Amino acid sequence: MIEASSGVANREITPRLGYAATLLLAALWITPFLWMLVAAFNPHTYGGSSMASLVPSYLPTLGNFAEAWASADFPRYGLNTAIISFGILAGQIVMITLAGYAFARLEFPGRTLCFYLFLLQLMLAPVVLIAPNLATIAKLGLYDSLLGVMAPYFASAFGTFLMRQAFRAIPRELEDAALIDGASVWQRIGFIYLPLAKPSLIAFGIVSVTSHWNEFLWPLMVINSPDLRPLTVGLASFTRGAEGAQAWGVIAAGTLMVSAPLLIAFALFQRAFVNSFVSSGIK
Repeated sequence: MIEASSGVANREITPRLGYAATLLLAALWITPFLWMLVAAFNPHTYGGSSMASLVPSYLPTLGNFAEAWASADFPRYGLNTAIISFGILAGQIVMITLAGYAFARLEFPGRTLCFYLFLLQLMLAPVVLIAPNLATIAKLGLYDSLLGVMAPYFASAFGTFLMRQAFRAIPRELEDAALIDGASVWQRIGFIYLPLAKPSLIAFGIVSVTSHWNEFLWPLMVINSPDLRPLTVGLASFTRGAEGAQAWGVIAAGTLMVSAPLLIAFALFQRAFVNSFVSSGIK
């Protein structure tokens, strides 16, 4: 009886410990965001080290947002970021679809070896490739251009792996039936494989856009012209100027404007985001 009761107690305590750890991690994650939110709407200029700064002393104001908007060309930065993020995604979808279909359905010598060699890209840290990528971009005449920022990301090992797994899960009988009806390879990919692999495409699109929306180091290395800066690089330049005046509220407002598009998109399409990851099998 004692052993049985202790086992029941352990089963009750274990989930509670998990919930407590989850709440603790959530609190640690959300604390900087709450500070940024309070600072952005607080007209009082203060340093970030005081705990009193978490409580606004005045009524909320939009003055920090107006000052941040006037201090930097955020519309231009946002447009550049959108072009980079969705331009990369468009190129990646074409590349990973064709590569995934080739590795999943085409028979050619060394297919498995080529696939595993392709996956080695996942083991390379992006920082390691900065120097050779920068030299290649300069030789191609793409330095200081948005295309130069996008080009190294068109091939994605993760996306190719994801699409290969999604295509392999589709019954081959569907393609055989389309082949009997005279469908070309492009028609089979466009009307059979892509619609059935939609959850995987959505999941990959979320990962890709989020990653490249927040990309900082590579655009910083490639872009020199102020008119071509993405949001991350533009925000860094903006904060360097604002830090001189200790304008923490203005910095917080600018940071919130940069992160707002992704936050709003997640809030509006949260269910679709979660369903796409569940359907694609991404843990």
